[in-house]
Amino acid sequence: MNSIGLDVATRMIAAAQEKAREIAVPVVITIVDDGGNLKAMNRMDGAILASIDISQGKAFTAVACNDSTEAIAPAVQPGQSLYGLHATNGGRLVIFGGGIPLRSGDTLVGAIGVSGGSVEEDVVVATAGARAFE
Repeated sequence: MNSIGLDVATRMIAAAQEKAREIAVPVVITIVDDGGNLKAMNRMDGAILASIDISQGKAFTAVACNDSTEAIAPAVQPGQSLYGLHATNGGRLVIFGGGIPLRSGDTLVGAIGVSGGSVEEDVVVATAGARAFE
């Protein structure tokens, strides 16, 4: 698979929503392609409005940095080697957990971003969505 089709994106959103309901956290789920362009998004009832932009930012960051936002977070803290990274790319980078890159073999094909709960909850929900891609 070299790209994410709408059917796959929809399946990922459904899996992420199922996990979010299970842990009782309304979230926004964003799927982007390998260029960081929106493929699909869903805002669950009750998810805060700020999570729309944050989930998009997490997905974009996972693609732009080719790593999970959770893995990037320690390197961007004050005094660390990538401090200030969040201020690049027109402020589009979101540097806390909930964004996961999606790969087909070794090829980056997109990402999922989730926002609405705690960082830990967002990571759990994003991971459930990412597993539906595999």
